[in-house]
Amino acid sequence: MLRVPSSISAQQFQSLKIQDMTFVAYRSDVYPERNEIFFEEHAVVVVLEGEKKFISPNQDLHVRKGDILFFQRGCYSMNESIGSDYRSLVFFFHEKLLKEFVNQNQTLFVQAEADHTQPILVLQSSPTFEKFIDSLLPYFHSQTPYLNQFLRLKFQELLLHLIEIDISGQLKSILFNIYKGQKTELEYLLNNYYLKPLTISELAHLSGRSLSAFKRDFEEQFHTSPANWIKQKRLEHAAFLLKNANKNVSEVSMEIGYESVSHFIKAYKEKYGFTPKKTD
Repeated sequence: MLRVPSSISAQQFQSLKIQDMTFVAYRSDVYPERNEIFFEEHAVVVVLEGEKKFISPNQDLHVRKGDILFFQRGCYSMNESIGSDYRSLVFFFHEKLLKEFVNQNQTLFVQAEADHTQPILVLQSSPTFEKFIDSLLPYFHSQTPYLNQFLRLKFQELLLHLIEIDISGQLKSILFNIYKGQKTELEYLLNNYYLKPLTISELAHLSGRSLSAFKRDFEEQFHTSPANWIKQKRLEHAAFLLKNANKNVSEVSMEIGYESVSHFIKAYKEKYGFTPKKTD
């Protein structure tokens, strides 16, 4: 569900898990580097303290205490170096739960129309929402046998609060599109993610398709397999880097996702007829 960089210790997380949903309390230390995070599911991040930078393919956000972010599933960069006091609550939602919520509250979505929104929606907290968060925190230490039932109600309450806060209506559009099963345009998806270390199954999931439907739709559009398309695009990017960036073969190999330099050299020679050193 969440692919965490090795530089982030598991001890920095407290989790509450129920079926199809995870609540995570997270406190970060100072990290000088940018971390790549893969959200397999849609997520809500509530910034409790401190500051952080989030970067998506087309957004660069500096968030602070009181900001609330809705992340559509995908890969994001997080800059942890702004301060050591960062704390947040993160809620991960399986798509099925979001569809159930829309189905149970369809009167709220009558005016929701399809909209091309950014992958990260930023909202501002309110006094009522802050009281809701305060009501949630004790459950991280609760011993009640009814924890799952309470958390399911809290999930419903969370989404209702977010819809109330979002006067733009963008969140309604996002949730309604999820409910309708809207699929991501393949060319847009692959152009943004072909350099990311994702499996074909994960790309299919991000596109809103089953693995078989993803492969079928992809081959109909591009007349090749997803794996071969990604390989060719990565090698083309490698050729660009070797000609235009001050990077050696080993650095380029790592950047485009080859763990073995020898495998990269072999693949490069198969495509271009010569080894990558000839473009240095």
